[in-house]
Amino acid sequence: MTATRKILLLGSGELGREFVISAKRLGAHVVACDSYAGAPAMQVADAAEVFSMLDGAELGAVIERHRPDFIVPEIEAIRTEVLKEYEDKGYAVVPSARATMMTMNRDRIREVAATELGLATSRYLYAESLDEMRAAVAEIGIPCVIKPVMSSSGKGQSAVTRADQVNAAWTYAVAGMRGDRSRVIVEAFVDFDYEITLLTVRTRDGVVFCDPIGHRQERGDYQESWQPTPMTEAAIAEAQRMAKAVVDNLGGYGLFGVEFFVKGDQVIFSELSPRPHDTGMVTLISQNLSEFDLHARAILGLPIPTLTQLGAAASAVILADRDSADFHVEGLAEALTPETAGIELDLRIFNKPTTRRWRRMGVTLALARTGTVEDARAAAKKAAEKVKLVYS
Repeated sequence: MTATRKILLLGSGELGREFVISAKRLGAHVVACDSYAGAPAMQVADAAEVFSMLDGAELGAVIERHRPDFIVPEIEAIRTEVLKEYEDKGYAVVPSARATMMTMNRDRIREVAATELGLATSRYLYAESLDEMRAAVAEIGIPCVIKPVMSSSGKGQSAVTRADQVNAAWTYAVAGMRGDRSRVIVEAFVDFDYEITLLTVRTRDGVVFCDPIGHRQERGDYQESWQPTPMTEAAIAEAQRMAKAVVDNLGGYGLFGVEFFVKGDQVIFSELSPRPHDTGMVTLISQNLSEFDLHARAILGLPIPTLTQLGAAASAVILADRDSADFHVEGLAEALTPETAGIELDLRIFNKPTTRRWRRMGVTLALARTGTVEDARAAAKKAAEKVKLVYS
């Protein structure tokens, strides 16, 4: 019998929870880590550790204590230099220590894409103070987008459409930053038709692509996603070419969420995450293997069969509207009852111990095997509206 492979998961949110389930189905032993107890992935893992992953000494101590076969980051705020140190000692960091260092910071992955690989990106400048940001906005021009170089799920991201919004954009970016780098990227506004996530799986046998996922954001955070999204053959080919170039440059094995803006046949690189992507939660109902299954298989070196799209599918988020530690969820039966024939519904409740305004607490999933993406989107949104967070 093959020895059980041990995974140290750094970050235990809803994406980590689904990854743990996929990894456990393949026989892995998972230790879930996060900064607070009772995080979603901890509830389904074999063991848990609570500490700040920005504490390099504590991160090293946890690695030494568990001696995992794989170290799998799920969040951005990690002492990546510690991961490099342990990779040099022979530990397998997913997908690689260099990849985590490059992608934990928007400035570094942007330089890889734009400078090293020559991929099309928006015009951009960096700023480390309000004065520097004002100067960058003046040079880039309005409208523009302000993003912290280190954040997650769109936190701290905003659009500047008037000069009097610059100060507020800096304050919002600083509040949404992760880690200890007070740095933002100022991006020229891109005229695009739509944006996509191209889930790209780097395996020992080559690179595999999922069908492109469309998504809609508010406050810089995803609200709904759908798969597939219509694209021209030329745009799909260009997105795949660019995604492969980036993931091959970063190296290692696993699933990458590569984001693009699309205008006709033109494709512009936006961002990359070396792990399952929030917009990819739609794959929990849309494909024969979810993004979490694919990530686990690629990490463990297991074969990936031909991916099958089961039909038009969509996801919609369930959001909290206030801060609370005393609440419960109602309306699941109503949410799981389709209003339209031919629609299949599912959902995930993340079991986060507390709520806060705009925090994702769950997601609904809809599949229209013979219908359209718009059918699935409408069904997922209606289902999400029926799930209620009841506060005591």
